[in-house]
Amino acid sequence: MGQRPSNLDKEVTLQHMQELYLKFATDCPSGNLHLHEFKKIFGINSKSTEEECAFMDNVFRSFDTNHDGHLDFMEYVAAIHLVLRGKLEDKLRWSFKVYDRNGNGCLDRQEVRHIVKIITKIKTHNDPGVPVDVDGICDRIFDSVDKNKDSQITLEEFMEGAEKDPWVLEQLKLDIGPCDWFIDRNEKKP
Repeated sequence: MGQRPSNLDKEVTLQHMQELYLKFATDCPSGNLHLHEFKKIFGINSKSTEEECAFMDNVFRSFDTNHDGHLDFMEYVAAIHLVLRGKLEDKLRWSFKVYDRNGNGCLDRQEVRHIVKIITKIKTHNDPGVPVDVDGICDRIFDSVDKNKDSQITLEEFMEGAEKDPWVLEQLKLDIGPCDWFIDRNEKKP
C-alpha cells in the first residue's frame, strides 16, 4: 500500500524534532500535555467552532492511550510521529480509532455521521454557504465499505474500502497536523 502525497509530507528534520521536545518541555513542565494545550497546538481557540473543538477532543482521546486525561512525552512522540511521518495504513487505523467513539471495534452509522458532519463543517468553515449532504456521504461510505451489509464497518472493511476507492479514502482519512504550524513558527524565530 503506497503512501499518497499530501501537504504533510514536508521534511521534518532532526532539528525540528529536537525543537518539538524543547517546546514540550517548556510548555509542559509537568511532563504532561493537557487537552487545552493540545488544542492550542492545532490552532483551536475561542473562535473555533463547536465541531472543531469536538473533533480535537476525539483526536486527543485517541492519542491518550492510557486514558489518564493527558499525554505524557511517549504518547506525544507517538502522536507527532504518526501525524508527521506515519504511513497511510497507520493513519487509517488511527482514523478508525478516532471514529470509533464507543471503542467497540465497529463503526455504526451514527459514529460515521458524527465524524463526517464534523469534518465537513471544518472543511467548509471558510465557506459556510456550501451545501453538504452528510447523510448522502454516509450512505455512499456504507454502500462502498460495508461489504456484509450489517450496518457496521469493521476495521478490515474500513481499510479495504479506503484502499479501493479514492473518494472513500478522502472521506475517511483524517489529515491533521501541526506540521505547518510548527515549521511556520520556527521560520519566524529570529
